[in-house]
Amino acid sequence: MNRPRRLWCEWAWLGGRVPEHGVLLTVESGRLMSVTSGVERPADAEHLTGLTLPGLANAHSHAFHRALRGRTHADGGSFWTWREVMYRVAERLDPDSYHRLARATFAEMALAGVVCVGEFHYLHHGPGGRRYADPNAMGHALVAAAADAGVRITLLDVCYLAGGLGEDGRHLPLVGPQLRFGDGTVEAWGERVADLDFGGDHARSGVAAHSVRAVPVRDLPEVARFATGGGLPLHVHVSEQPAENAACLAAHGLTPTRLLAEAGALTERTTLVHATHLTDDDVATVREHGSAVCLCPTTERDLADGLPRTGDLVAGPHPVPLSLGSDQHAQTDLFEEARAVELHERLRTHRRGTLDAGALLRAATVDGHSGLGWDDAGTLAPGSRADLVNVPLDGVRLAGADPARATDAVVFAATATDVRHVMVDGAWTVRDGVHTRLPDTARELDSAIKELL
Repeated sequence: MNRPRRLWCEWAWLGGRVPEHGVLLTVESGRLMSVTSGVERPADAEHLTGLTLPGLANAHSHAFHRALRGRTHADGGSFWTWREVMYRVAERLDPDSYHRLARATFAEMALAGVVCVGEFHYLHHGPGGRRYADPNAMGHALVAAAADAGVRITLLDVCYLAGGLGEDGRHLPLVGPQLRFGDGTVEAWGERVADLDFGGDHARSGVAAHSVRAVPVRDLPEVARFATGGGLPLHVHVSEQPAENAACLAAHGLTPTRLLAEAGALTERTTLVHATHLTDDDVATVREHGSAVCLCPTTERDLADGLPRTGDLVAGPHPVPLSLGSDQHAQTDLFEEARAVELHERLRTHRRGTLDAGALLRAATVDGHSGLGWDDAGTLAPGSRADLVNVPLDGVRLAGADPARATDAVVFAATATDVRHVMVDGAWTVRDGVHTRLPDTARELDSAIKELL
């Protein structure tokens, strides 16, 4: 039987506007058994200096995009030219190389304080769409990679049936590398997803419709029914680019958000990813259906997507829940994603303070976990999973910070490199800034990417 572990946090964020001082945590069997603030440091407790947070949730990731970092900026280009480079990387992966790249990518996330990742997984099959002997070999590679990196995963298995919307409003066939993404029919997709077996409690299932460009309107209700029937999270790329809205309006006379609503795909389990170019009616529709939005600011600005209407989403007595994702991994830093949500809104509106540090941390923790189906994580509270991120305040970026306002300092000034310790389900995944399972994460990333490219 595991003996209880006692951790004394100099400062800890328990969900309010500011942190609490002297918080004693008792951890047993991977859970927080007690959380008490205002406690003098006991002699038998491990001392965590600085600020301790709940584990962070990266709610939207494409692990193989990590290989693109720094390789897509020549000659300017657009989202659509970036996509062609991404396709070339997708052509080269197999289950073994995918496992190596994802393992290192997830380890980099752990070093940044991420304890749970939502992997938006659409690279299913072999070249030309040929099925592996195990039709879920690529998904199983991702799940194994997360286990190796010491993080939890929600595998959001993506339905991807079409290559886009043509000018005549018809969906285009999958071609080239896209053939690896598709299952042919929504029924075949559902059968493959139903056969997923993770064999471990660090992984859970979720589903996704890639976008209204990639899933014909006739098939969206079936994806929604699959998610509802299984009680699974449902994620969808929505309105990332104006061209997507224009194509959907031309084909259906509806915005992507309204199309999803009419297909029954907007529920309290739905997360809309990006949601950059929403209309007033779209914002009202998302709120009416109780759906959430995942913002990925470093990707959205890297791809010149635009600025989302964050203030409109969170306004009023029933704000739309927000989560955060690193998406293509232009950066892997949830603190940067969090502050960018507020800073981008300042640029859009010329106003400060739409979202304070507490609201941004909730997006990075409890709301991110909830959107991935982990309702027992993301808070420092009795019964919650024992996930911790410790950030000391003595580094150069945080030197001089007021400890009583440490949440402000960390959200608006810290980076991933300020993370010192990370605990996942009661086990240390990162100690003193070093990954306990992959201590040379940089070398692992370097070799995996060079092998691929």
